[in-house]
Amino acid sequence: MKPADILIALLVAIIWGLAFVASRIALDEFSPELMTAMRFIIAAVPCLFIPKPKVAWSLLIAISFTLFLGQFLSQAYGIAHGVPVGLTSVVVQSQALFTIGFAAIAFGERPTQVQTLGIVIAAAGLLMICGTVGYDFSVAAFAVLMISPISFAIGNLLLRGARGVPMFDLFAWLCVASAVPLFVLALIANGPASTWTSLTHMSLTSALCMLMLGGISTSIAYWLWGRLLRDYPAAQVVPFALLVPFVGSAASSIVFGERFGPLRLAGMLTVIGGIAVMVLARRPQILPKTA
Repeated sequence: MKPADILIALLVAIIWGLAFVASRIALDEFSPELMTAMRFIIAAVPCLFIPKPKVAWSLLIAISFTLFLGQFLSQAYGIAHGVPVGLTSVVVQSQALFTIGFAAIAFGERPTQVQTLGIVIAAAGLLMICGTVGYDFSVAAFAVLMISPISFAIGNLLLRGARGVPMFDLFAWLCVASAVPLFVLALIANGPASTWTSLTHMSLTSALCMLMLGGISTSIAYWLWGRLLRDYPAAQVVPFALLVPFVGSAASSIVFGERFGPLRLAGMLTVIGGIAVMVLARRPQILPKTA
């Protein structure tokens, strides 16, 4: 990779890690539904100037509801109900485990032995984390959070159906498809009066956090990431995503004083180690089709 593109990949990882902290701050004033809706409303602004890409509405909505709506709404719910920011960033990155597993089921992409080892390691780490659930946050909150990596993984696979489409255009319209139902959900869950009060009385800090989440983390960072994946093999780009949990955990430790017990910390490191093994392994083989 060119030095400039390496810096871009590092920048994206840092932005995504800090986004978890911005989400936690914004959730002090907004409900999970409203915060997630505002995130995508802001990120969808470019749609005022660019046409819809040549992707069927059915596929566009399916990708949007998994890669964006399901992933980020469950994240916001988990954080709002006490799941630590650093732990959330690690759990979300476990999407690599589910992506490989779902790809094996849907496309017959058999994991290599090294990838299988990575899956086992990451799964063991998740089990270790599960052993710490129920003390500082509820089992229900953690269960909802686990929807995030699963939705993320399904969205990754659905995204294959939109190959050849300009990335910036696609992600902008994916935001539209998520923003509309999320805002309706916020009105239903919180009521019009409460929603209006939250929007008209937001602090400058929350406004800046929302601009960071919508304009930078979602719109710009996803576009830069998509451009890198277009120009380089995934094996060169994806490993940079491993930095996201470290950035998120470090930032949370500084901003919120977040600390982890020995078992949870060991589980988080084990998950990241398993993801590293999966990401750095060779591409999976395609299972031969039987007659």
